[in-house]
Amino acid sequence: MNAESSTSSSATNGGSAFTVVVAAVANLGIAVAKAVAGLISGSSAMLSEAAHSVADTVTEVLLLTALKRSEKPADEEHPLGHGPERYIWALLASVATFVGGAVFAFYDGIHTLVRGEELGDPLVSYLVLAVAFLLESVSLRTGLRQIRAEAARLGAPTTHYLRHTSDTAVKAVVMEDSAALVGLLLAAGGLLGGQLSGSGVWDGIASILIGVLLVYVAWVLGRSNAQLLIGRPLPEEMRAGVREEILSVPHIIEVMELTTLIQGPTEVLVAAKVDFRDASTAEQIEWACEEAEEQLRERYPSIRRVYLDPTPGLGQRRRTDSPGAGSA
Repeated sequence: MNAESSTSSSATNGGSAFTVVVAAVANLGIAVAKAVAGLISGSSAMLSEAAHSVADTVTEVLLLTALKRSEKPADEEHPLGHGPERYIWALLASVATFVGGAVFAFYDGIHTLVRGEELGDPLVSYLVLAVAFLLESVSLRTGLRQIRAEAARLGAPTTHYLRHTSDTAVKAVVMEDSAALVGLLLAAGGLLGGQLSGSGVWDGIASILIGVLLVYVAWVLGRSNAQLLIGRPLPEEMRAGVREEILSVPHIIEVMELTTLIQGPTEVLVAAKVDFRDASTAEQIEWACEEAEEQLRERYPSIRRVYLDPTPGLGQRRRTDSPGAGSA
């Protein structure tokens, strides 16, 4: 690991941690306010939103744990580092979103539709929703600012980066805050519907829709983290760039097999079977491997480990396997 990549990793994790902390503090205060407003107004949608915020707070605690543990350096027991550990905790965070938020929202919404509810004064709920919308917007703005900065650094469109980023901590915050804003609008719609019609049906429907929203967020985040845990390669265009850089090094004539593995937002492993010129000396092959690693790290700072395996090319294999190739 060189100093530049270490600094880049620290900066990325530091920015991600700040984004997560902002979201956690906002959600904790919002959860308490929503719960109080829900009890006063008797709104199941408000109580579902309180569960939503509690689930988001738990999620942020798990994401902070993920960021902290993934920063541990490589050691003898973990020679490739602890980068993938962030995806285990982030996967647990998506489960927390489902269990802590969606299940409660479904239960409360169905209970309201079946049993009905007594509607209280919705004024407090409206005020809480307005304040929550403001706080969630601030948290979302922080996450989007980091997403845009990272996308600009990599020269990628913001939406493309958000879909494919391996920094699932920031992705989780942005998705959860976006879902929170939609959930607040749904809760406000349920309150207004109940106020105009005098029926709690609208509130129950809003609660169920909040549950559907949380299921979607949990599924997207769970799927992203599961893919990274199983092993996801670099995007196709970046793999083409890696191959191009390796082939630009003197003495290398062919890349026969290329394997890339994302181990974290700033941790990528590259391994390749490479054919060198037959006339190359051992020293030239060694320096070619060093140069290839330097070029790859310069073009893609997230590449931490490069393993090149000198392998006979197809032409050499044919000459070796042809009849009489080994005869005097």
